[in-house]
Amino acid sequence: MEAVKAGILGATGAVGQRFVEALANHPWFELTSLAASERSAGKTYKKAADWRLDSPLPESVADLEVVPVDPEKVDADVVFSALPADLALGVEPAFAKAGFAVASNASAYRMEKDIPLVIPEVNPDHLGLLEVQQDSRGWDGYIITNPNCSTIVMTSTLKPLMQFGLESVQVATMQAISGAGFRGVSGMEIYDNVIPYIGNEEQKMEAEPLKLLGEFDGAEITPANIKVSASCHRVPVIDGHTEAIWADMRDAPTPEEVREAFQNFDPKLGKLPSEPEKVLIVRDEDNRPQPRLDRNMGKGMSISVGRIREGIRYIAMGHNTIRGAAGASVLNAELLHSIGKL
Repeated sequence: MEAVKAGILGATGAVGQRFVEALANHPWFELTSLAASERSAGKTYKKAADWRLDSPLPESVADLEVVPVDPEKVDADVVFSALPADLALGVEPAFAKAGFAVASNASAYRMEKDIPLVIPEVNPDHLGLLEVQQDSRGWDGYIITNPNCSTIVMTSTLKPLMQFGLESVQVATMQAISGAGFRGVSGMEIYDNVIPYIGNEEQKMEAEPLKLLGEFDGAEITPANIKVSASCHRVPVIDGHTEAIWADMRDAPTPEEVREAFQNFDPKLGKLPSEPEKVLIVRDEDNRPQPRLDRNMGKGMSISVGRIREGIRYIAMGHNTIRGAAGASVLNAELLHSIGKL
């Protein structure tokens, strides 16, 4: 299999660095372009990026020259977007129009009717929207998006509950500070504190699952008939979003039936490089999952669930910048490549 040339838009930020980590030695993708702001363009990546991850800066990209976020400057077939939503609004269509496949972590186009919002284990059939998108917009390339980090954690657990007639969901999140980026939350704000508001987060969690769990008829998606109510909070944890979820279902399953549904949720995507052995890992200990202990399960791509109780109530936790961001986009691109879309 010939390597696909890959670029990263917004390569120096928190999610951009996770993209670099995931792609530097990827078996299917060759990292050929790192794009960032004019402030960083022209510098080597090791000088432009204040590398913050626990893993070392990959030597293969250290001396790559950072280029401007411009389709004419980026040498790639697929680009992974870690851009802020306001910048993504103009940049991502320009790349798609120029023939690039755009795998976006940005929120700008997630809810557009002709742009697929995908979790590969949940709704791979929604990739059929790519043809609709290209036909309607006249693009040679396309945009595919992954959901909000908290939405990915929650919706991955809701998919196996659909068999019980899922009707409504309530969720309270405890979200890590890395979700706000390197400069998103100051120490004086978060130490000894919980911040009970994250801008637009609740709206995303309430809207995105309806599209993800909706039915695709070959032309459009009919949203799932589910009511979601969210309350989102920032807590002093570095990585790993924890969520307390209440799920109301028509068939009123027992906690053991829900546990079994989670345990048996095992969609196979075709041995993709970033695909975890288990999407959902069920923890039976009373005090799990915990971010510090469980966020790196499945190399950060598995979601841990536990404390399944009458109600139905349970706790879900996943790594927000891996499964919830860069890893999600990379998995989407791997799925596209496996079906001949790259």
